[in-house]
Amino acid sequence: MKKLKKALLLSAVCALAGISAGCSKGAADGRTHLTFQIWDVAQRDGMQAICDAYTEKHPDVVIEVQVTSWSEYWTKLEATAISNQMPDIFWMHTNEILKYADYGKIADLTDLYDEEDPDFFTDNYSEVSLSNVQGSDGRYYGVPKDKDTVGLVYNREMFDAAGVSYPDETWTWDDLCEASQKIYDATGKYGYMAYGDDQLGYWNFVYQNGGYILAEDNIHGGFDNQATIDAMRFYIDLQKNDWCPDQNYFAETSPGTAFFSEQGAMFLEGNWNILSEMKNYPNMEGKWDVAVLPKCPDPASGDGRATISNGLCYATSAAGKNLETVKDVLRFFGSEEGQRIQGESGAAIPAYTGLEETWVKVFDQFDYKLNVSCFTDMFEYSVQSVNNKYRPVWKTKVTENLLKIYSGQLSFEDGMKTFQEAINTAAEDD
Repeated sequence: MKKLKKALLLSAVCALAGISAGCSKGAADGRTHLTFQIWDVAQRDGMQAICDAYTEKHPDVVIEVQVTSWSEYWTKLEATAISNQMPDIFWMHTNEILKYADYGKIADLTDLYDEEDPDFFTDNYSEVSLSNVQGSDGRYYGVPKDKDTVGLVYNREMFDAAGVSYPDETWTWDDLCEASQKIYDATGKYGYMAYGDDQLGYWNFVYQNGGYILAEDNIHGGFDNQATIDAMRFYIDLQKNDWCPDQNYFAETSPGTAFFSEQGAMFLEGNWNILSEMKNYPNMEGKWDVAVLPKCPDPASGDGRATISNGLCYATSAAGKNLETVKDVLRFFGSEEGQRIQGESGAAIPAYTGLEETWVKVFDQFDYKLNVSCFTDMFEYSVQSVNNKYRPVWKTKVTENLLKIYSGQLSFEDGMKTFQEAINTAAEDD
């Protein structure tokens, strides 16, 4: 934790000089002006729609939606956190929430709905969604915004050329490999592109086999667990097949880029990218579709099904100058009405339970229909994205050593040991 604090302070000091205050501003018009920062331009319209719905009911409030890039977003947020000049409202990611909550930089929102309904959070949000907004103390430091799952994207034309049936809920890892080989033999194109990623790669396979990345205590690693080891070996060994690109290929070409340039037949994708891909690749209309993830054929435990699920939340500063007004805005953002607006805008799948179909129906605008309901079907067996407060320390080490395993610089066995050591040492050094 000392290393995290030092990193936070150093990056903030370096960035402060060029960053103006992001907090709410007084105005001559007598209204309360709030800033709302996000990092995804594709969701700007959806976030603006929610803000407009609130300000229509509260004309004394003005909310300015500000969009920046992912990397710039966190640099600025860290700097403004140190100077107590954070935006009034901002997105918070699971990668970062523990750091900001543990340092007391974001407001505790556990009691946000107590006056109207003390059980609001637990009645309307899943356990996974609520876990995504919790600090180390178990309290809520954000209002759940959205939720996601990971699915299998595939090229229908390549399947047809190889005479292979399309993926469905009966598919297993064996089917994935067999189809990849047949597609490669028939077309010369890659089959499943096993990218060395966590959320969009091996994490899903580990949990499908009954393994885990973090132990039940959410502190120690699971890379000494046999089910985890077996799943990792399976996933890494996929690269040994002619039908799978190596990680050097992915260093220059992402799986998505390869897929939409029709160089590969399958890759794992999060639902958050599907709408923009439909819009950005009209030349692919009718050529592709999505399916639930293939299941493990012989899991060490469980039924072989799992998909990693993550989700953002809305947060605010613990030292905000307009905290009560902001809390009222956040209550609306988390309400059924606010979440419905988000879903209908296509920005993301609402975290609010029961509104998943609002996102699915957004795709009715296209003549060609993708099976996007597969993403919402998988919530039944979704697994919370792996995270603890030490992740910023161990994630980099795990990623670096994973690439060494792929390149042959590190044996598989030694690689698993380095993963385990990286996670456990991160906790012990606190």
